[in-house]
Amino acid sequence: MRGFVVNVPTSDLDLASDALWQLGVRAIEERRDESNDLIELWTAVGDHDDAVARADIALAGRWPWQVIDIMDAAADTWREFARPMWVDDTLVVVPAWREPPGTDGVIAISIEPGGAFGLGDHPTTLLSLRAALRHVVDGCHVLDVGCGTGVIAVMAAMLGAGSVRAVDVASAAVEATRDNADRNGVAGVVEVDSTPADDIEGRYDIVVANILAPTLIELADDLQRLTGADGCLVISGVLDDRHDHVVGALAPMVVERTDTLDGWAAVTLRHP
Repeated sequence: MRGFVVNVPTSDLDLASDALWQLGVRAIEERRDESNDLIELWTAVGDHDDAVARADIALAGRWPWQVIDIMDAAADTWREFARPMWVDDTLVVVPAWREPPGTDGVIAISIEPGGAFGLGDHPTTLLSLRAALRHVVDGCHVLDVGCGTGVIAVMAAMLGAGSVRAVDVASAAVEATRDNADRNGVAGVVEVDSTPADDIEGRYDIVVANILAPTLIELADDLQRLTGADGCLVISGVLDDRHDHVVGALAPMVVERTDTLDGWAAVTLRHP
């Protein structure tokens, strides 16, 4: 297992940590150097080269980093602390090694992380799940851009979507999503691959893009094109007080609703 160590000044601690959490890392350890104003952020990024590349892109050259080898046992200690995450009263995301709650009428999504991707418990993923949950209906067509572990795609399929397309540039995410779709019995509904957004054809009833702001802006034209005339686009991975520039890049789409949690936002947009 490889670790990812980022050196940041104290003033950038929250910003750098949020960038790592948004990637889906499972835990972050802070190590302070009393001789200067720097903090080392230690996390595990898996064994895939594209996981390291994705972390590098997310940090955007803002802070120096290095990759180190760490013991698998140490990297997996977070598992004993992982708990089910409730999306609402009827839907819960459960770590694959935990027993689902035995509650009648509750849909339990079993998730095993792959590569550097987490369980879907980051605020942006939870917000995206809740936003998508409001719009998924039987037979709808869903596109999940930047699928990570596939929790959003799997949820849509389990709730009755007619087809779900899940894409991610990282092969570790594609592998994890495919595995989790099979684990939850919806492999026949979820199509997973690494196709870039500009190569995807057709239009979808629901498009979800839980990725960082710079990538959302880069993909803005494609996200608009892929959202059906009567469909909705859910974006997340943006800060609750700093996402006007992302919404502006998606014009003329208009904001239908904005939800916030712990400093992050998910925005639902539609064509005018």
